[in-house]
Amino acid sequence: MMDCKVALEEANGDMDKAAEILRKKGIVKAAKRADKIAAEGTTIVKVADNTAVIAEINCETDFVTGSDDFKKLVDDIADSLLVQKPADLDSALVGGINEKISTVVAKIGEKISLRRFVVVEKSDSEAFGDYLHMGGKISVLTVLTGTTDSALAREVGMHAAAAFPKYLNRAEVPTEILDKEKEIASVQLKAQNKPANIIENILKGKVEKYYTEVCLVDQPYIKDEEKSVAKFLESKGTGIAVKQYVRYELGEGIEKKEKNFADEVNEQLK
Repeated sequence: MMDCKVALEEANGDMDKAAEILRKKGIVKAAKRADKIAAEGTTIVKVADNTAVIAEINCETDFVTGSDDFKKLVDDIADSLLVQKPADLDSALVGGINEKISTVVAKIGEKISLRRFVVVEKSDSEAFGDYLHMGGKISVLTVLTGTTDSALAREVGMHAAAAFPKYLNRAEVPTEILDKEKEIASVQLKAQNKPANIIENILKGKVEKYYTEVCLVDQPYIKDEEKSVAKFLESKGTGIAVKQYVRYELGEGIEKKEKNFADEVNEQLK
């Protein structure tokens, strides 16, 4: 809608001329792809001094993911986010990223979208860790306090990529999630005819185990499972801790449409 408004203003209200402007910019062609599901693509993490960005950019097919046009677009988007530091997706798209995307969509004829991103800032006394896994299938951005060792921060990112933590620490686990875990375990234990006092003690143990499964700092560190991630960092220096982490896995939460090859060909011929 914003693109249409700008085109109409540029054309002084002339609808035909505005349509021509939109076609020249590739926006009309891009709009035709708007109902397509874009579940392929890549994630990216990039650092520039004390600012970092992690983002997911989607397209429709894995073939496009490997193209030079798409790779350049991904880099351009990450660079724009680092410079503009937009507060949300709408601000990012209005800031010129939407036009970059539309230009590439017009060229390759496939839907591309910036799905999500986070811009993170740190101080001079902290460390960023940027980790990219499987060529962009997973990206992790970490921030450590108490150190400026980016290699150490990247180690934590590598762990997060492999261990898939849901939360940074226990304080982040929602009460309703914890209550649900307790409820499920309690029902199982009652079915085993366990006494109430025994159930209470077992539940405490199960809650502790749950924390070690879902909380980054409580998880057994992948390279030394005798230590938690928090204990591993403590062994590297006093006061070193994980302040923040963001983990993006390509396509998580997107429902893909299954099509056979013949249907895909016929659609392209329309």
